[in-house]
Amino acid sequence: MWGFLMVLCLYASVEYCLRGQSESSLDDASLLPFADDPEVAQRVELATGKRIQAVAPEEPRPGWVNQDM
Repeated sequence: MWGFLMVLCLYASVEYCLRGQSESSLDDASLLPFADDPEVAQRVELATGKRIQAVAPEEPRPGWVNQDM
């Protein structure tokens, strides 16, 4: 009985949190992790058929050096 109530509470909580989201906004959110790598974004676009707004990686500025810490 407690297990059923816990699952019901979890389901209700998730539904409450996602109540204002549309299907397209959820799709955009699921593709967001691939947006910073254009090569991966292109492979995901080919596999899923969904458009990803890829962002090109930031290029180092002249005179600036990337340092590993």
